[in-house]
Amino acid sequence: MGLESSIPVDGFLPTSLSQLVNWARRSAVWPMPFATACCGIELMATASSRFDLARFGAEVFRFSPRQADLLIVAGRVPIKILPVLQRIYVQMCEPKWVISMGACASTGGVFDTYAVVQGIDQYLPVDVYVPGCPPRPEMLIEGIMAIQRIIDEEGIPVDSNGKRRPLRIDLEPNYELRPQPIDVSIGAT
Repeated sequence: MGLESSIPVDGFLPTSLSQLVNWARRSAVWPMPFATACCGIELMATASSRFDLARFGAEVFRFSPRQADLLIVAGRVPIKILPVLQRIYVQMCEPKWVISMGACASTGGVFDTYAVVQGIDQYLPVDVYVPGCPPRPEMLIEGIMAIQRIIDEEGIPVDSNGKRRPLRIDLEPNYELRPQPIDVSIGAT
């Protein structure tokens, strides 16, 4: 229609607003580490220069939930710590994502006791499961890239009420959920 000849080749990038927002969101994921065990060492190694998490826009670890949008739960979660973890999740800014890193966070691991939560997905919406005991830094990077792919392709999935639903990609838990010995939930404050 003649429009192509009037637009300079180098100075124009055709895109939609949603693609631009998803690109910005994907390229600036700010993780908050919640490391309680040996998976935390692998999480720290992921941020080192050898693995260079900065390539994926996730090198800025935030230790304030109000500044983070990706919660990485690495290691076992005792029942006494669960209300703290839930409060951190509630305080995070939207849209927020959760990675369950390692066997202990995903299934309780070898700690099949009354004091350890047998999978954080009973209390938080987990988006990506990173398997291993402890998982290598490459596995965590793959988990972050999986969240970035979903952000790029679909944006934020919501249910019929407009509430964000978990992605549950990478690995489905292969265990049967059991009730915790005590009620662990935080009330609306």
